[in-house]
Amino acid sequence: MKIKVNGLDKEVEKDQTILEALQSVGIEVPTLCHIKGLFPSGACRMCIVEVEGFPNLIPSCAYPISEGMVIETHSPRAVQARKMIIELLLSNHPDDCLYCVRNKNCHLQDLAADYGVRERVFSQPKPTHDMDVSSPALIRDQAKCILCGKCVRVCEEVMGVSAIDFVHRGSKTIIAPAFEEGMNMSSCINCGQCIVVCPTGALREQSHTDRVLRALMDPEIHVVAQHAPAISVTLAEEWGLKTDADATGILNATLRKLGFDSVFDTGYTADLTIMEEASELVHRIQNNGVLPMMTTCSPAWVKYMEQLYPDLLPHLSSCKSPHQMMGALTKTAYAERECLDPDRMFVVSIMPCTAKKFEADRAEMRVDNRQDVDAVLTTRELLRMVNTFGLDISTLSPAEADCPFGERSSAGKLFGATGGVMEAAVRTAQYFITGEDPEEWEVVAVRGLENMKAVTLKVGDLEVNVAVVNGVGSAKAVLDEIREGKSNFHFVEVMSCPGGCIGGGGQPLVTNPERIKARMKSLYQMDSKESIRASHRNPAIQELYHTFLGEPLGHKSHELLHTQYESRAVMV
Repeated sequence: MKIKVNGLDKEVEKDQTILEALQSVGIEVPTLCHIKGLFPSGACRMCIVEVEGFPNLIPSCAYPISEGMVIETHSPRAVQARKMIIELLLSNHPDDCLYCVRNKNCHLQDLAADYGVRERVFSQPKPTHDMDVSSPALIRDQAKCILCGKCVRVCEEVMGVSAIDFVHRGSKTIIAPAFEEGMNMSSCINCGQCIVVCPTGALREQSHTDRVLRALMDPEIHVVAQHAPAISVTLAEEWGLKTDADATGILNATLRKLGFDSVFDTGYTADLTIMEEASELVHRIQNNGVLPMMTTCSPAWVKYMEQLYPDLLPHLSSCKSPHQMMGALTKTAYAERECLDPDRMFVVSIMPCTAKKFEADRAEMRVDNRQDVDAVLTTRELLRMVNTFGLDISTLSPAEADCPFGERSSAGKLFGATGGVMEAAVRTAQYFITGEDPEEWEVVAVRGLENMKAVTLKVGDLEVNVAVVNGVGSAKAVLDEIREGKSNFHFVEVMSCPGGCIGGGGQPLVTNPERIKARMKSLYQMDSKESIRASHRNPAIQELYHTFLGEPLGHKSHELLHTQYESRAVMV
């Protein structure tokens, strides 16, 4: 259909909102409450435009486009209205931008600059809410909340958790868990998706940076860094490298410059996870074990199960997540090899995930009463550390990760994307069952960003039914089928965050789905180019079993690499 925008004729598709139509022709209108893909709420009114024939300004996110519309996106009336909205939002907003974690990366701050708001026009009493630091993964600062509702919507509509909501009415409205309790008392699964969509500093990760810096400055402590598969493709994007680049080598060099004594690749223990998980799956299938077996790489997903489906916990794999396996091995196998005191070692996981902070603190994630992992840095925290140390990435040469935990297969790298764990597991399960590698490495049917993919795969003489769930909010249908005894799946992968770890709650604060697709494409391109494409073909993994672990699912593996989960009550 044809419309006129700012005096220019444009042609747009039908069945869109005004906002979507404008974006399709390259015209941006500011928003604060809009989340692409969710039903528009029109709450913030920042997207208002002037439409010929309408006496009032129209919220473009919530009004459908129609043939012949004449739209002014930046008329004096629309601009003045947006400016007043910003001035009203700032009337009781804290003046601590210089100290805020979102300084220079705050949507409200950007809009104030764009619309020339340089002074406080309206003045209201500042809110006096206590900061909620009860969660091991995130911090909630109600004083900086502008009530856009994006965190409420993503928690309820995308993640299916509903840990927070609007509380009270009118000018007393806030966003909080039920009864205004702390986040640790709520059903929060620590995924961090609320942080990603928050336009201000009202939500942020619980930072481990200070404890990492203290360890790095202590000459008596051997500090080990490990980085997840999703980190390097994200950093390539942040550091302005080619879109299909892998920044692993630069990342290794960066971590050494920061002062880490050893640098390991969590892709190595992703391979180890597959060895244990595929062995566990084959054992369950061949011995009438509990099926379907479900992955446990995502700690937010595990907590979701503990809270909402505790009766289905036997379906979870007993495997620890890859970074917890790495922590356990670092303080045992690596400590023995290098004659290090495990009590003087400090393991730092660099993850795209806020829930890993919660997981690292779990009582189950210990060996000999030592935490497997001592601190977790999100991608955002690492980027801040790089800036703090004044590192110029362009001057660094790529470096290898350290032995013995620096070599991975491309299957281990696939853990960064939804469907990646399933694809890696199928490659190795094929070998365990038939003794032969698959003719085709790619399992295309489990790739992509669909909410749920159900596939029947031929593995030798077996037909294996698998499912890949993209985002924990899409898991309910599968779980209800299992609970009702109607499921015929053998293996189910669930990643809590949409897109998998590449879309994790600890990633840079960009909500554009195209970024997720680009990161996923990079992972698959790496996989297609590498020579070792299955976890069981990783010679470093073979060496670990030969010299230390013995065999998959053996006594030492169970002691170090496996755990158990328990029902977790939700207080509010």
